[in-house]
Amino acid sequence: MTLKDIIFNDDIKTIMAGGKGGVGKTSSAGAMAVLSARNGYRTLVLSTDPAHSLSDSFDQNLAGGEVVPIEGIDKLWGMEINTQKGMQEFQEALGSGGLGPEASMATELLGDVSGMSPPGSDEAMAFGKMLEFLDDQSYDRVIFDTAPTGHTLKLLEMPELLDSWMGKLITMRQRLSSYMSSFKALLGGGQDEDTSWEKLQQTKDKIEDARKKLSNPNLTQFVVVMIPEAMAVFETQRLLSSLGQFNFPASNIIVNQLIPPNPDCAFCSKRRTMQQSNLVDIKDLFNDFDFTEVPLFDGEIRGLESITMLGKILIGEDN
Repeated sequence: MTLKDIIFNDDIKTIMAGGKGGVGKTSSAGAMAVLSARNGYRTLVLSTDPAHSLSDSFDQNLAGGEVVPIEGIDKLWGMEINTQKGMQEFQEALGSGGLGPEASMATELLGDVSGMSPPGSDEAMAFGKMLEFLDDQSYDRVIFDTAPTGHTLKLLEMPELLDSWMGKLITMRQRLSSYMSSFKALLGGGQDEDTSWEKLQQTKDKIEDARKKLSNPNLTQFVVVMIPEAMAVFETQRLLSSLGQFNFPASNIIVNQLIPPNPDCAFCSKRRTMQQSNLVDIKDLFNDFDFTEVPLFDGEIRGLESITMLGKILIGEDN
């Protein structure tokens, strides 16, 4: 399946772009998003990278933590996830009722529960936004510009880690509920209606549902972005190994920043020879993948015009 097949596939609801830092993930995610929107899909492009650059790519401020329309193109929206804002909202919700009517008792027994946070807070908040938008019927497709490999690997672990964390939270909630019910019965008090248990269980169910969707190749595809250099090859191997471990579908690799022929520049020619040698090794090493080769641009990929040009290269419409 080519990159064009993925982008123009009605069934693909989620596309993730990932790889080593500085290889062009954001530009690639933006280009795929533009292609998707121009093909008629209501598309949202999200950055989960704490060091956001999606605003720079589109030359538009997307840093407010809210979904905004991308200027100059219909059916395309963008957002840079504000993990600090998300964590603050999570802790406030937890402290004000995430444990149900027993929250005050939990504070007495455990201290300030508003300080509780799930493992890997940045990645957890990013995954929380993924949960929010995976089922959002406002969009036909969501494209994620992920953080560099290390952060992305933590993000991929989130369904399993959060599932375990939510299980522990539910267990604590059960114990507190049982304790409070006995205490109220002793005092002759009635039972207060409580829906917090259901909310916790619903969140746990959402995490499990997201795990299934993200591992379904008919719904989700992870597109690896790399450059033809040794360190990027090692990072790509590590990323693909983890993608396989967590059952994330990946069948496409974008090899970016390829230097074009220039016989009048000795430095350029030497760099090109090195890249071409690495490219042969890359294709041999990852021979099960479909490759898209992207040349090095003579300037920044910034703004809709250059992103559109990159998109045409990604689907083979511009050489």
